[in-house]
Amino acid sequence: MLLDGWLLNLVRICGFVEDSVASWTLTNLLHSPNEKLQVSAADFWDGILSLDEAGEPLVNLGYFPSYSVLKRAMLSYGYLFDTSGTKASISGSTAAGGPDDSLPHNIIAWLRVVSACCKIRKVHSIFSPSEAEELLAIAISLFLDRRLEGLLLVLGDCLNSLILYFNTSEWETSCVMVAESIAQRVTLDLNCLRVVDCITGTNKRSKILRSQVALQLLKISFGLKVANVEKILKLVTSINVKEKECDFFRLYVYLVLMDNLLFSSDAFRDKTGMVDAWRNYLRNCSTQIGCTDWRFYAPKARNKASYLLQGSILKKSSGDGKSCVR
Repeated sequence: MLLDGWLLNLVRICGFVEDSVASWTLTNLLHSPNEKLQVSAADFWDGILSLDEAGEPLVNLGYFPSYSVLKRAMLSYGYLFDTSGTKASISGSTAAGGPDDSLPHNIIAWLRVVSACCKIRKVHSIFSPSEAEELLAIAISLFLDRRLEGLLLVLGDCLNSLILYFNTSEWETSCVMVAESIAQRVTLDLNCLRVVDCITGTNKRSKILRSQVALQLLKISFGLKVANVEKILKLVTSINVKEKECDFFRLYVYLVLMDNLLFSSDAFRDKTGMVDAWRNYLRNCSTQIGCTDWRFYAPKARNKASYLLQGSILKKSSGDGKSCVR
């Protein structure tokens, strides 16, 4: 009945789901090796966690996927948690596309059910704010697993659903908590840029989270206890590209992170002093790093600075245009 969709039809007619049935279908969703059963179970949970036109649940449900059940499932898929049990990570070989390149079993169904749980927040809070923070950190971490590169749409939907799960009063604190959690376990290399890039949502919350993740990464990199944007900007712009010992790879990472910090959200658009200082530094990087400088990552740092400078000029022009309209 589950495979052919009759179970969902029966549940809709009855208007409720027994706990034993809900638990059984969730177990199949999370752990069954049968792909058709996984998909059918995910469709079933999508159906019973849907709302009608009036915003009310389609069926009465007493059993919901708990954070602990979802976390155990992630562990069974081979993902690791630190000793505090709050931060998800994957092994280096997995992130780099190691010897076992097979897709983790049931990961698509896991992402789908988490998304479905988030979308009924208005009528039922399945996860506490702290649990939702941890799930959001897990979802962001999954973007580092190269085996999941073909699942960007499903990952993106799950990520966006989790971002929108928090109510307004929770989001300001939770956003910082998630950003700190991510920054504490991602090293300052290209992976940290992938983490920032994966937050592609166009809504205000996604933009703020993207900026906040960049801020926390820079804070940890410079060993700061407080995320002071002005101080971080001074530290980045104090890097002298003419020095022989200049680390251009680190500079490249700093350029991308700093630009995301300043321009992902509108928080710093009106800070003309900071924005102008950043544009001047980008201009210096693009002109002072010579075209014949072939030190490691020097050409990429120069090209990135030039690209970001052009982007910042376009953003300024766009902002000026909006001001004129007002």
